[in-house]
Amino acid sequence: MRISRSKIEQFINCRRCFYLTVVLKVKQPSSPPYTLNSAVDKLLKSEFDILRKSGESHQLFQDYGIKAVPFNHPELEKWRFNFSGVTRVETESGIEVFGAVDDLWLMENGEIAVVDYKSTAKEGEVELTDAPWHDGYRRQIEVYQWLLRGNELKVSDTGYFVYCNGITNLARFDAKLEFKIKIIDYQGDDSWVAPTVREMAQVMSLDQIPHPGKDCEWCRYRNNASKYESIE
Repeated sequence: MRISRSKIEQFINCRRCFYLTVVLKVKQPSSPPYTLNSAVDKLLKSEFDILRKSGESHQLFQDYGIKAVPFNHPELEKWRFNFSGVTRVETESGIEVFGAVDDLWLMENGEIAVVDYKSTAKEGEVELTDAPWHDGYRRQIEVYQWLLRGNELKVSDTGYFVYCNGITNLARFDAKLEFKIKIIDYQGDDSWVAPTVREMAQVMSLDQIPHPGKDCEWCRYRNNASKYESIE
């Protein structure tokens, strides 16, 4: 069985939705693609790749006192590709987990730091808060750390978010977007990943659909919609 990182996140948010998607093949409706966010990711990758080839540091590293260079590894392009990614088998359950990283940095001490690109447009400074989606961002870093450790890499507990915040109060657009870029460090703990994957295996073996997640919007929508009869 092969499970993506996003399915781990779905499992944490709602076991019922996870079961419907993975076991019963009832997928949630898709949302429109975040093409602007993807464009920012692509441009950041291109920028760091230039320095990856030359072995140089980025100005952002100097600005934030980070002693590192972009990590150059022959598998990096595969690890970045959504349908291959970094893979690791959780030995007890036999489930293969995969996820696509944005970037990796080689730290001065020889450890590899997981890097995730994020983009938004909001007033004020971007920060990691207690918002549910920010908890998801943290788990994303930790899953990647767990995956890479399974590939015999010396992975740092410290991961980084390269956060691009679109500037919206400029007088003119001039057919271009400008961003403030901030690096946010995060101390990850991947000890929860393997036990969670084993729990996923147990849930997938159930003969009954699990209960809805307490705060699951999808389940709440389905429950509310089911109260009304169809009009013919």
